[in-house]
Amino acid sequence: MTLDSHLASFLLLFALLNPFLMSIYLIDLITDLGTKVFLSVLTRGALISAIVFVGFAVGGDAIFSQYLQVRFASFQVFGGIVFLLIGVRFVFSGADAMRTIRGQPEHIAGSIAMPFMIGPGTVSASVVIGARLPVANAIVVIFLTLALTAALVTAIKIAHDYVKERNARIIDRYMEIVGRLSALLIGTIAVEMLFEGLGSWLQNTAPMWK
Repeated sequence: MTLDSHLASFLLLFALLNPFLMSIYLIDLITDLGTKVFLSVLTRGALISAIVFVGFAVGGDAIFSQYLQVRFASFQVFGGIVFLLIGVRFVFSGADAMRTIRGQPEHIAGSIAMPFMIGPGTVSASVVIGARLPVANAIVVIFLTLALTAALVTAIKIAHDYVKERNARIIDRYMEIVGRLSALLIGTIAVEMLFEGLGSWLQNTAPMWK
């Protein structure tokens, strides 16, 4: 175990969480909520995600195969379907689509955690981190990564509010356009998740056909 393994684990989870892309997912909250409320909701979502990630880091993929009696490929396919639906709704409805999906602000911490933080990629990364590092170290890496992600998303929120006060129309139009374009990326990621899940399923079932 070296410093490189800790850094690699951090970068793996941080790249999958991607606070800059997440700010697009949460654009309706960035626009509608005050900074304190947004930070409170985001923190709760991050804590929910941390608990789930730690659970998978400790339990590994045995959680799927032994306890849930399902294949991880099924989780990938379902996650891809969820993201695909979100991407399609975002393309046609913009930020309004996210508002209807999440509901009222006091109940949205869980919907921030799932599926925008907790997904097939981040769950897989948690399993890898748990296998690569001692339990205590894995927990520290997971919490630090989520804390940095939440801090950067909050910083983007503050920057958005600061700029919007001076150029409200331009910022709203820009965020709407960027949001719809990013929906294409969301949809692409969703299709890739579906392909990965189906590919894993075909690979595991191929020996049965021979």
